[in-house]
Amino acid sequence: MVGEAVSGRDLILGRLRAAIADGTDPVRVPRDYRREGTADLDLLVERLTDYRARVHRVPETAVADTVAGILPASATVVVPPGLSAAWLPPTVTALRDDGLDNARIAAADGVVTAAAVAVVETGTVVLDGSPDQGRRVLSLLPDLHICVVRAAQVVAGVPAALGRLSPHRPLTWISGPSATSDIELNRVEGVHGPRTLHVILLS
Repeated sequence: MVGEAVSGRDLILGRLRAAIADGTDPVRVPRDYRREGTADLDLLVERLTDYRARVHRVPETAVADTVAGILPASATVVVPPGLSAAWLPPTVTALRDDGLDNARIAAADGVVTAAAVAVVETGTVVLDGSPDQGRRVLSLLPDLHICVVRAAQVVAGVPAALGRLSPHRPLTWISGPSATSDIELNRVEGVHGPRTLHVILLS
């Protein structure tokens, strides 16, 4: 209809359609990100510690003993269905997540997961929902998260990490325990995730 008002949405979509009408990319975005760099484990430990994570560097054979040392005696932990049983000490009760409800997950003493990748530059551990990492809720509700990272999963920077991750998986990027600030800028931990993060870095 002549004189009919055009909404802002229609205006923007019209411009986008016109820009790509000939099938060419109107803007060439450079993708030459810096991908090189050294996966420096010492620097990763330093960055994780700066974010108040507690880091344990051990061989894989010592994971279960390390988990036992972190948790109280007779603790109950939630674990994703694909987590290695060798990482769990006999002193804990493991609840495999086969669709556990939120109340049971939140009531556990902690959660033990693996990781997809760790980034030295940012001190970040990334989970991608694989069977040994589990659902997003597992890394949100328990007050303590123990995350096992292999040395081969450590990369120097974010571009290298993205190269190992699928954009079609649910990615969780963790830099230290959950933390925020109140109105007076006092740091408060554990508001929207685990209050305590332990990273077991396998040598």
